[in-house]
Amino acid sequence: MSPKHHSILTPEIRAFLAKPLIARLATIDNDGYPHVVPIWYNVDGDDIVFISDRDNAKTRNALARPQGAVTIGGDTTDREGYLFRGRITVLTDEGHAHTHRMIDRYENPTRAAQLKAEWANDDIVVIRLTPIKVTRVR
Repeated sequence: MSPKHHSILTPEIRAFLAKPLIARLATIDNDGYPHVVPIWYNVDGDDIVFISDRDNAKTRNALARPQGAVTIGGDTTDREGYLFRGRITVLTDEGHAHTHRMIDRYENPTRAAQLKAEWANDDIVVIRLTPIKVTRVR
């Protein structure tokens, strides 16, 4: 009998993450300080994923120092939320699959079509945070 996989993302957390909120992703810059940016997110399996240009500061930071954190909620629009800490990996978004899903999640169909066309030739990467600790924030 194989061991059961226990997800750190409980059904309650997954239900919360299903809302298209704005996350705040923290990476560590060259000087060792947090670099925090508002960003779209999605859930892929047990990971929280983001998209970014390959030469963006958050991407460079994640490649150099793979520790990161993200808060979602816990502000004036959602008084409660979560802080996720974990390890970051950066992957090429082959065929812009993650990019298209992200755009569709946050934009209406007309604007989504415009962004997909505008970003078609961009070098977009997927920033994938694998949570190792989740904390409820209020």
